[in-house]
Amino acid sequence: MTAETRRIAILGMGKMGRELDALARERGVDVVARLDVAYVADRPGSLAALRRAQVAIDFTTPQAAVANIELCLEAGCPVVVGTTGWYGELARVRGLVEKKKGALLWAPNFSVGVALVRALCARAGELLRGLEGYDVHLTDVHHAQKKDAPSGTALLLRDALAASGREVPITSIRTGSVPGRHEVSIDGPYEQVVIGHEARSRRVFADGALRAALWLRGRQGVFTMDDVLAWEAR
Repeated sequence: MTAETRRIAILGMGKMGRELDALARERGVDVVARLDVAYVADRPGSLAALRRAQVAIDFTTPQAAVANIELCLEAGCPVVVGTTGWYGELARVRGLVEKKKGALLWAPNFSVGVALVRALCARAGELLRGLEGYDVHLTDVHHAQKKDAPSGTALLLRDALAASGREVPITSIRTGSVPGRHEVSIDGPYEQVVIGHEARSRRVFADGALRAALWLRGRQGVFTMDDVLAWEAR
């Protein structure tokens, strides 16, 4: 597959946007538009730019994400959204995607490792349901600039543990430049089980987002990272 057949747009040129831009260039993917906040404000220009792309990837802010999704739908451009903190509007956005016959892939975390941890948590939750004397706690650590707390990843893991029937408190820590660290502690009277994931670089999120974007091309509907991994595991 040539670079000419793989064209993406990036919405948001912060740290994640720049990481994604560098990775795309390394892998021969053509970044046809880099739309930062000021550029997105130019709606006609943004629409024209998005129409040159096969898929867009959004790493902006919770306040901008929904408007950016709507912009991509208007342009007929499938969109991958790595921004978190907007999920209260997910049901409405899903309706818009279906109405426009567009494509959206959203995920609180694009790491393959986090997908594995989520699966482990789901199974642990099932096994814990009948056990007494075990408490579950989740620790969520991100860099100081992270705007939402708990993070979307923490909420994803908490929901995966729902079968346990237990309340899962979350402690969120925002400090330094930590890309992301999540730890689920299952604490019993004589033992402790820990399921954890630590991102060593933002590159892991850029890698997953680019993988998801290339997968989304030509599809219609609303998807998550689970759909991408299920397809690749076939």
